Amino acid sequence: MNGKGLVFAAAGAMVIAAISNTASAQSNVTLYGIIDDGLLFNSNAGGHRLYAMASGGLSGSRFGLRGSEDLGGGLKTIFVLENGFDPNTGRLGLGGLMFGRQAYMGMSGAQVGTVTAGRQYDSMVDYVGAFQVGTQWGGSLGSHPGDLDNSTNSYRTNNTVKYASPKLNGLSFGGTYSFGGISGDFTQNQIWSLGAGYTAGNLALGIAYLNARTPSNAGGLFGNSTSTTTPAAVTTPIYSGFVSSNTYQVIGAGGSYTVGSATAGATYSNIKFMNLGANGATIFSRGETATFNNSEINFKYQLTPALVLGTAFDYTVRGSVALANGSDIGKARYYQGSVGADYYLSKRTDIYAVGVYQKASGTDSQNRSAVATITQMSPSSTDRQVAVRIGFRHKF
Repeated sequence: MNGKGLVFAAAGAMVIAAISNTASAQSNVTLYGIIDDGLLFNSNAGGHRLYAMASGGLSGSRFGLRGSEDLGGGLKTIFVLENGFDPNTGRLGLGGLMFGRQAYMGMSGAQVGTVTAGRQYDSMVDYVGAFQVGTQWGGSLGSHPGDLDNSTNSYRTNNTVKYASPKLNGLSFGGTYSFGGISGDFTQNQIWSLGAGYTAGNLALGIAYLNARTPSNAGGLFGNSTSTTTPAAVTTPIYSGFVSSNTYQVIGAGGSYTVGSATAGATYSNIKFMNLGANGATIFSRGETATFNNSEINFKYQLTPALVLGTAFDYTVRGSVALANGSDIGKARYYQGSVGADYYLSKRTDIYAVGVYQKASGTDSQNRSAVATITQMSPSSTDRQVAVRIGFRHKF
C-alpha cells in the first residue's frame, strides 16, 4: 500500500472510531439492586410465636438493568428489567417470574413526557403510595392492612401502556391501560388507572384512581403478583372473601408537608369490591358491593443527617355486606399503629427497626370473627398481633 493509501486507511479508521465512541456515549446501561434482610418476630402466627429470617423489610430485594439511548431532538429510548429475589434462599420472588418487579421499554422526551409498555406500576403506586409509611420507613409491615388499596404495589399490571407527563409548574399527571388479552371479551382482566401530583415548596399532594375487571382471574390484577397462567391466591382474610367481584376499584389521595426536619403526612383511600358473585361462587348476595375506607396519618423526624424516626396510625373500616341467605356480615375494623427508626451508615447502607401493632374487630370477609393480619404476616388466631423487624439494607 502506498503512502496515500495509508493516509486514507488511517483517516477511515479514525472516523469509524469516532462514530463508535459517539454511539457509545449516547447509550448507557446500568446494573443496580437492593439487598434487604433481617430478623422478624410475629407475636401470633396462627396461634404461635414466630422468629424468622426475612427479606424485604423496607425494600424488596432486587437486581435490575436500566438503560437509555439518546435519539436526538430531546428524545431517548428507555428500558427497565427488574428482578425480585429472596437472599435467604436464592429463590426468585413474585412466583418465580424472571423480571417480576418490572419489565418495560418506551420513549421519553423532556417536553412531551414518557410512554412505556410492559409490566409496570399503576397510578395508585405512582401518585399516592409515596405518602404512606409502607413505602418509607415502615416497609411492608407498615403498609395498609393487606395492602388492600395496592398503594405499596403488591400487585403489578401486565400488558400495560403507560404515560407520565413532565412536571409543569409543580404539576404532573399520568395513566395506565392494561389490555385483558381475552378473545371475544374486551373488558375481562382489563386494568386502568389515572393519577396526578403537585408539589410547591414544602407541600406535596397526590390523587389516583384504579379500576380492575375480574381481578381474581388468571391474568387479572391479583393474579399478576405471581403469574399470568394461574388464578390469584389472595390469602388475607381482610378481603379474600370478596375476590369473586367483577370489579375492584380504588380512589386514593395523599399529601405531606415539611417544616424543617419534620414531615407530617396523610392518606385516604376508598376501596370497593363491586358486583360480588359475578366472577365465581360466593356466599354473598349477587351484585352486592363490599366497601372499605382507609385513613392514615404519619409523622417522621430527621433527628440527624443519618437518623430518621417515624410513627403512624392507620384505621380501616368496612361496611356490612348482604349474604345470599338474607342475613349480612357486620362491619369490620382494623386499628394499626407503627413506629420505626432508620439509620444510614453510608449513602448506600442502612440499618432499621420497625414495630407494628394491629387490633381487629367485627366480622371478616369470610364471615368469621375478624383477626389481626399485619401485611405479609400469617394471620393471628386472635384480634391482636404484634410484628417487629430489625434489618440491614444495602443498595448498589
